[in-house]
Amino acid sequence: MKIAVVGAGWAGLAAAVCAVQAGHAVTVWEAARTLGGRARALEVQLPDGSSATLDNGQHILIGAYTETLRLMRLVGVDPNQAVLRLPFALRYPDDSGIRFPPWPAPWDALAGILGARGWSLADKAALARHAVSWRLSGFSCASDLSVAALCRALPQRVMSELIEPLCVSALNTPTQDSSAQVFLRVLRDAVFGSSGGSNLLLPRVSLSALFPDAAAAWLQRHGASVHVGTRVRQLQHDGQWQIDGQLFDRVLLATAAPDTLHILADCLPLASAGSRPLIAHWSAITRELAHTAITTVYAWAQGARLAQPMLALRANTAASPVHPAQFVFDRGQLDGPPGLLAFVVSASSGDRELLQAQVLEQAHAQLGLTLLPVKTVVEKRATLACTPGLRRPPIVIAPGLLACADYVEGPYPSTIEGAVRTAMAATR
Repeated sequence: MKIAVVGAGWAGLAAAVCAVQAGHAVTVWEAARTLGGRARALEVQLPDGSSATLDNGQHILIGAYTETLRLMRLVGVDPNQAVLRLPFALRYPDDSGIRFPPWPAPWDALAGILGARGWSLADKAALARHAVSWRLSGFSCASDLSVAALCRALPQRVMSELIEPLCVSALNTPTQDSSAQVFLRVLRDAVFGSSGGSNLLLPRVSLSALFPDAAAAWLQRHGASVHVGTRVRQLQHDGQWQIDGQLFDRVLLATAAPDTLHILADCLPLASAGSRPLIAHWSAITRELAHTAITTVYAWAQGARLAQPMLALRANTAASPVHPAQFVFDRGQLDGPPGLLAFVVSASSGDRELLQAQVLEQAHAQLGLTLLPVKTVVEKRATLACTPGLRRPPIVIAPGLLACADYVEGPYPSTIEGAVRTAMAATR
């Protein structure tokens, strides 16, 4: 078939690669001049005058991202070289917290719980009981249950040092508002699933180099057309889908939700009578989606270095109510220049400058570092608000017209793996 893919983020490129693998003729359009969507590289200048390649937000992968890793290998990216693989750990600057040993699952999780530093025996026993209970239930629960309700019997230390940071990093939604059903699915696959599934994969290259650039090159080598910096002007349907006058058997919209809605709004008067109510219904579901932000604060100091490539931070505690960052990454130990740190504020809110100032104060208080700001990136619509009972739009919009992105219907929250898996489902 002749297939059009609109959008060259991770979902769009994954869909294009899968479609070419299946023997179809593929054309990709990307309005931006950089591939990768919300997971792409950007260039900055450091306070010492040198330049560095960063990302539009600090991302990590995990071992359970099996389809993402498979596609990376397919297009020529070696994960053994491109990412730093570490056992799952949420360790704090004082070395408290949890770390899994490099053992087979689920023994790594059990050993990590029993060996958690700074936790009482009662803390460890309570988490172990809950983990066994979740496993016996098949990691399922009522669809209207929140993570806070699911974990209400857990001790405060376990909540603040494991459940809350894990939930906000995976679902980008606070525990009181997060879907327990989705959280348990993440725990099943990422923490208590296959051996190595809980491993943290920290990129050693830019997010563009991690997959998008290699995918585009692979597509072109295999006969696909990739148009960068080219915006789709018109989508219409009159017996067959057309993009800017070109006929296609299938069209995959792999753009962010607002962009997809804009394309469909312009398309609606040009669609066939049978497609219009389907497009309108799909658009109505999508307009109801709520999104949450992620802020990444890049900061630098000569000689700054963390004890680990990634550390958890104590965010917005009673003692420190204006410390917003949950994690910090030492880019000097990954792909960046020495002294460059990336602070991640999941489910962020508020003014960019205020968040930056609060993070710099947090770095001084919790890490003992005086840092200079480099760049603060606020992705206002970074992910879905993954709330209980969330209704997500289906992959099929109308016959021959599909959507693939991290916000469409699927088992995972708004993650890279979630986007890739919707792309594969759309292609199938």
